[in-house]
Amino acid sequence: MPLNAEAPPVPDERLKNTARKARIMIVAGEASGDLHGGDLAREILARDPSCELFGIAGEKMRAAGVRAIVKTEDIHGLGLSELASTIGRTVGAFRALRRIIRREQPDLLILIDYAEFNLILAGTARRNRVPVLYYITPQVWAWRRSRIEKLVNRAARLAVVLPFEAELFHRAGERVSFVGHPLLDRVAAVQSRDETLKRHGFPPRARIISILPGSRRAEVRYLLEPMVKAARIVARDNNLEIALALAPTLTQAELAEVGRADLAGIRIVENDTYNMVAASELALVASGTATLETALLGCPEVIAYKVSPLTYILGRMLVKGVDFIGMPNILAGRQIVPELIQREVTAEKLVRAAEPLLSDTIRADTVAALKALREKLGSPGAAGRVATIALEMIASRIAA
Repeated sequence: MPLNAEAPPVPDERLKNTARKARIMIVAGEASGDLHGGDLAREILARDPSCELFGIAGEKMRAAGVRAIVKTEDIHGLGLSELASTIGRTVGAFRALRRIIRREQPDLLILIDYAEFNLILAGTARRNRVPVLYYITPQVWAWRRSRIEKLVNRAARLAVVLPFEAELFHRAGERVSFVGHPLLDRVAAVQSRDETLKRHGFPPRARIISILPGSRRAEVRYLLEPMVKAARIVARDNNLEIALALAPTLTQAELAEVGRADLAGIRIVENDTYNMVAASELALVASGTATLETALLGCPEVIAYKVSPLTYILGRMLVKGVDFIGMPNILAGRQIVPELIQREVTAEKLVRAAEPLLSDTIRADTVAALKALREKLGSPGAAGRVATIALEMIASRIAA
């Protein structure tokens, strides 16, 4: 450097407070996405409190500091036929976000699952030069693998949560990262079995069968009655008590209204699902995130899947390349817990699937398989890893 050349400026820490705030749009269209989006938002703000976070946000994300342009609970639905009641709001939400992307060009768009909506939004972002970080990518390994190409082309980075997904997106090279499963940070019992039983009024040495009928009204409508009937039979014949773990998205009034089941004598547990499941001998579980949560708690389970006939027919046409419907079995590559689908979901068949899990040998084998499953999912800290990726992307964009 010539002696009379001006020295490069030394960064001043005080200038950080005057810099333009990074603006991050986050989109989670379902309850599970809202849960993980909330964890991610907290991690981002812990690293850079100046960030402005906004988008489609549920209760968890809003509590974490995300400003809701649209509330997640206003647009989510179960299956294709049930979406009719929310389709207008969903289209309106897409148009609102598309308008913001075009006019304001956020520094980053973070998409969490919610496949069809988010894939289209990713295309809008790419055309408007807004970088996309896709966290918890759509289940392309189960249906419509043609979307792999779209995801690779439209997302600047992919943060995947299942160990085999990185290979599916191998064409993205270093742009894809296996960050571990976010449920590893959340799913755990925080009190002893004895404490849980006492808290919910069970006898000290009670053995429990838990019912998890789903987080949406449609799931409860299809699954609650056969699950309750089956649980009563299993409980009667094996000296068990029954607990029903109520999802936070439902009230007891809604449960009674749509479930069409006699709940007399069944303890309804609210805001304590993980402790209750961990204290249970086995559980009857609606297909979805709860099946993996139950597996991570080491509780043998029977998975039940039932939707409207139209949704099921269309799903059968679309789903290819998987032999199971429950995530524990998909991850294991074999059936480690029973699963029943559509017409198989009857009280009688649930009983036949559940009772063997109470035998010492089968129970021990199942618990061992569930433990091995947990080890496949990486290490805790997924949200923190994704937050680091997000802020690195923003820094690179600003530097460019």
